[in-house]
Amino acid sequence: MTEVIELNVGGVHYTTVLDTLLQEKSSHLHELFSNLDALVKDNKGRYFLDRDGVLFRYILDYLRDKQLSLPEGFREKQRLQREAEYFKLSGMLECLRNGGDMRAPGCITIGYRGSFQFGKDGLADVKFRKLSRILVCGRVALCREIFSDTLNESRDPDHGGPDRYTSRFFLKHCFIEQAFDMLHERGFRMAGSCGSGTAGSVAEPKPGVDTEENRWNHYNEFVFVRE
Repeated sequence: MTEVIELNVGGVHYTTVLDTLLQEKSSHLHELFSNLDALVKDNKGRYFLDRDGVLFRYILDYLRDKQLSLPEGFREKQRLQREAEYFKLSGMLECLRNGGDMRAPGCITIGYRGSFQFGKDGLADVKFRKLSRILVCGRVALCREIFSDTLNESRDPDHGGPDRYTSRFFLKHCFIEQAFDMLHERGFRMAGSCGSGTAGSVAEPKPGVDTEENRWNHYNEFVFVRE
C-alpha cells in the first residue's frame, strides 16, 4: 500500500497518498515529493507547502481523477491557473486555458416505467404522465459525478470501487426532464432510445390498480454518451 501523506497547504490540511502526488512526472509536485527528506514540516509533522490552501483541493481532484470539474459560477480560474503553472500541471493548464472541463468520456442509460393518470372519463380526461421510478445504469463514478446527491444507491450496496458498473441505481426524483437537464449540463448527448409503447398490456392488473390506466403502462430507455 502506498504511503499516506499529511499536508499543510497554506494553513489548510489535506490527507492523500504519495502515488497521487507523483502522478505527473513532469510536475513540480513530483519533483518535491520524490525527496520527502528535503521538504519542510510544520509542528504537527505535516509536509508544508506555502501555496493557496483552498485552491489546492482542485489540484488534488485533478491528480486523482485526471479531470477538472469546477463548481458552477467558479470565479477564481485565473488564480487556479497560477497554481497550476506553479505546480507545472500541463494537462490542467490546457483545460483552464480552453475554458472547459476535462471530462471523462462514458455512457449512461436512463430508463423509466410510466403511465398516464386518468380521470373518470378515461381518455377524455387525461390528467398527467405518472412515473414510478427513474433508473440509472452505468459506471458508478460517472453516475455519481452527474447526479450527485439526487442519486439513490440504496438498492446497490457498495461491492467494489467507483470504476465498477451497475444497473441498480435510481433517482430520488421522478422528473425525467430534470435528469435530461443534468446530463446535458455535463456534456452528454442522447445517442438512442427505445420504448415498449402504450396500450400493450393484456395481463390482469394487480389489486388496486386502475384497469384503464394499466392499459397505458409503458417502459422507455434513453442512451446518453459523452465523448
